[in-house]
Amino acid sequence: MSVYSYTIKDAQGGEKALSDYQGKVLLIVNTASQCGNTPQYAGLQQMYAKLHEQGFEILAFPCNQFGHQEPGTDEEIQQFCQLNYNVTFPVFSKIEVNGADADPLYRYLTSQKSAPTGAEIRWNFTKFLVDREGQVVERFEPKVLPEEFTGAVEQVLAG
Repeated sequence: MSVYSYTIKDAQGGEKALSDYQGKVLLIVNTASQCGNTPQYAGLQQMYAKLHEQGFEILAFPCNQFGHQEPGTDEEIQQFCQLNYNVTFPVFSKIEVNGADADPLYRYLTSQKSAPTGAEIRWNFTKFLVDREGQVVERFEPKVLPEEFTGAVEQVLAG
């Protein structure tokens, strides 16, 4: 089992197989537009611009489960990301990451890497680093800024 086993919904409502990203290093992150961590979009975009050509992808999943900080529609979220942060990495359809309605991808991610406080996602901008084989190798909690783990991403990219 790996992240490549899952299919997700893009922001236009279409299906996207994560197997399309096979051989890439992935950073999977749950996001929100009205969160104190929202400025991390800027650091994520910088990381993406720097490392994308080396086989790096960021996959963002908006989520409204934490403080209702992502109330918009998929279209509004796309516009927000473009206008405010010039995001060029994929931002998928809004999902839930915890509970009975949690997306199967997030059930898998949290089963592979727990935080010191447990497996459940605690807030927006929890990040999972996935190697080229689709295995979860690291989890970064919401307050960990992109610039603080760029080195870890580069190590996984280097193999």
